Amino acid sequence: MSCCIHRIESLDLPELAPYRTMRRTAEHREQGIFVAEGEKVVRRLLESSFPVVSVLLPEKWVAAYEPLIRARPEPMIPVYLVTRKDVLEKLTGFSMYQGILAVGRIPPQPSLEELLATSARPRLFVAVDGLTNAENLGALVRNCVAFGAQALVVGETCSSPFLRRAVRNSMGTIFQLPVVESPLLLESLTRLRAAGVRCIAAHPHAEQRALSQANLTTDCCLVFGSEGEGISPPVLRLCEEKVAIPMAPGVDSLNVGAAAAVFLYEVHRQRAAASARPEPPSERPALDRSLAG
Repeated sequence: MSCCIHRIESLDLPELAPYRTMRRTAEHREQGIFVAEGEKVVRRLLESSFPVVSVLLPEKWVAAYEPLIRARPEPMIPVYLVTRKDVLEKLTGFSMYQGILAVGRIPPQPSLEELLATSARPRLFVAVDGLTNAENLGALVRNCVAFGAQALVVGETCSSPFLRRAVRNSMGTIFQLPVVESPLLLESLTRLRAAGVRCIAAHPHAEQRALSQANLTTDCCLVFGSEGEGISPPVLRLCEEKVAIPMAPGVDSLNVGAAAAVFLYEVHRQRAAASARPEPPSERPALDRSLAG
């Protein structure tokens, strides 16, 4: 493909509308687009399979990004150049450090049935309920990818993982993680349970077992709640097990991103230990035993 370079002379160009309206999240959602911000995040978008609509960057970054843009499958990606940082900040409406942005398109999301059919076992899914802080959701996405979660199920009371701040805090790992934005989380978890996936609640305020005592080596979906309220009662009732991270007295919870990292690491640890455990020796055939006698 080729890139079409435009030096910005007017901030009113219709093509720049997605960058002017970054705070109008509902408009972006209706258009099925999102904004990637920062050198690493934009680079990872260009390296991903996500469709790219356009790129906006300072002229000094053109040489670094042009090979990535030319390697894209799209016939043409507009590249908008800014010569001064203050022009970019006037366009976006907020202060920027690197001044590198891109607009991507959200691809079709897989269904739960597709994920169940294609994911290797033991399965590891993560679900979130009522998580409205975009930065925390982005951090959780990054932890999911770091520890091998196969999909993220986002409940109807959550922020979108494709908000600019969520994408930024995920450091672009959102481009590697299948996401199901569920219209009804209870229904999605019920379908997972029917498929044999255990739903395990990360819940610090009840009498439940410690994380290290839970068996996380089989198909499971870890469920995390909001920053303040935790998991809602209906979702909590649907979970088959409630598990807590043991903590020092006086501390009753962790930031959801930190809690997810601890849970996901424990899954990784248990499954690595289980796969390294030698299988019990099988009995030799009766014929072999008779010959040995």
